[in-house]
Amino acid sequence: MPRAIRNSNWLAKAISQVRTEAPTLTEWLATLASTVLLVLAFPNFDLPVLAWVSFIPLLIVIARRPNPLTAFILGWAFGSVFFYGTCYWLTYSMINYGGIPIVIAYLLVVPGAVISGLFPALFATLLAIAIKRWGSNTLFLAPVFWATCEWFRLGVTGQLWNAVGYSQAQFFSVFLIAPARLGGVYLVGFLIVALNAALSLAYIRRTLAAIGAFGAVTIACALTIVLAFVAGDTHSVSDAPTYLHVIAIQPNVPMTIVKTPEETKELLERHLTMSTGALSQLPQDNVPRLVVWPESPMNFAYATDPRFRELVTNFTRANHTSLIFNSLEPAPNDGDYNSALLINEEGRLIAQYDKIRLLAFGEYVPLPWWLGGSLISGLVGEFTPGDKYTLMPVGQHRAGVFICIESAYPWLARRFTYDGADVLINISNDGYLGPTAVMRQHLANAIFRAVENGRPLLRVTNTGLSASIRPDGYVEDITTGYVPAVRTWNVHGSLVNNTFYTRYGDVFVELCSVVTILILIALFFTRKQETHPLPRGGTDSSATVR
Repeated sequence: MPRAIRNSNWLAKAISQVRTEAPTLTEWLATLASTVLLVLAFPNFDLPVLAWVSFIPLLIVIARRPNPLTAFILGWAFGSVFFYGTCYWLTYSMINYGGIPIVIAYLLVVPGAVISGLFPALFATLLAIAIKRWGSNTLFLAPVFWATCEWFRLGVTGQLWNAVGYSQAQFFSVFLIAPARLGGVYLVGFLIVALNAALSLAYIRRTLAAIGAFGAVTIACALTIVLAFVAGDTHSVSDAPTYLHVIAIQPNVPMTIVKTPEETKELLERHLTMSTGALSQLPQDNVPRLVVWPESPMNFAYATDPRFRELVTNFTRANHTSLIFNSLEPAPNDGDYNSALLINEEGRLIAQYDKIRLLAFGEYVPLPWWLGGSLISGLVGEFTPGDKYTLMPVGQHRAGVFICIESAYPWLARRFTYDGADVLINISNDGYLGPTAVMRQHLANAIFRAVENGRPLLRVTNTGLSASIRPDGYVEDITTGYVPAVRTWNVHGSLVNNTFYTRYGDVFVELCSVVTILILIALFFTRKQETHPLPRGGTDSSATVR
């Protein structure tokens, strides 16, 4: 046969194969429905109940036609659009501070969303392969695959932003996030996807067995939540002794990088006036006092600015208070740390925590010089990461202080708690991302860190949202965004020891990952089976032919 004819036949077969495996319009619409439902479950739409049904259209599509390529395409679209729809706020700083045209700014968000979408794509592909080999009952593997892919996303990209479990960190759903004490945010996401899978299978098969399985999964999820909530009664009791008075300052410092001497003086006076005013209202008791200033664009430099050093020394001595604030501190090799410093009542620096997890393209550039790293670092800065989990002594207790985006990393708050932190403090500045959903999404991270570790968490921000978070995740005394605000919080003793998550970390999601690997090995070595394609209105896809 002539080569031209052979090539023509190959091309025709390839085109035919693509047409066969390409998603249909119905499948695209079902995937879009899943995406929209999941986006609506997150801030600022605040419909968390939708997360518990959001995966159903996508799972039904995969189960009815378990084609790995089709599932990959649909999963990729699902993930990419979801991340784009919930992280659109990345455009705010580009437009308002970078001067980038609106259209280009929104286009620049696409690559990050597409990369993040690869992990839901991997989830969908794994599920399709399993269903194709073993039948629709393997929908119950969906929560295992999903938890594994979320953990994999954190390991590969360094981000776990808007993991599915975070959708439940609303002001009225502390009961639903109690399982985070056992398995972190991964376990909450696992339960959400498990219920979605059970509902999907019940809809597809419509048999008593499938409905019974749905009932069993529902009961198992409910029991997990109830037992975690009851067994982990971690709320601080109001009648327990107060061991610390905390003054939280939300100064609302403008995000302009360059400030005139007059502006700088006025903003510093704002910090001091708000602090002294709140301190004067405290009871005259022997309880230690702590003032917390947030991360902000004020660029305090304690080590290199003698005037500022003298000012905070006099402030703490005169008011008999300790002070935590954000500072630019010198690092080795002429570098800089983004640090949190603690000045005690005697005006002495007694603790310094240097930010360990830096923000990519904000505090460092994860690119070599030959890819433009040196050029970009001149625009966004190049900080040195810290490497010590320094606890800060406050009275007879210790605080674990972490900075801004570090609240999105479960292992960091866990390490502080494991090492002995009695209270967690997050100082942050979201001002450069504007009055967008990022404020509530960032707060959701902090809520989970409190629940996972059974510790009160005080979130002190420049522009909001500042809040006191109880160990059970309940948010108290929250501020309004983009207005100066002061909060006075009394930190009480807690009735709990370390949670299961604090003691054992990510053992749950690690187990999910091991199970996923074992399933992949089984899929590779077991004899191939083909499922009968489920008709569009069919009720079962579990039959196999050898």
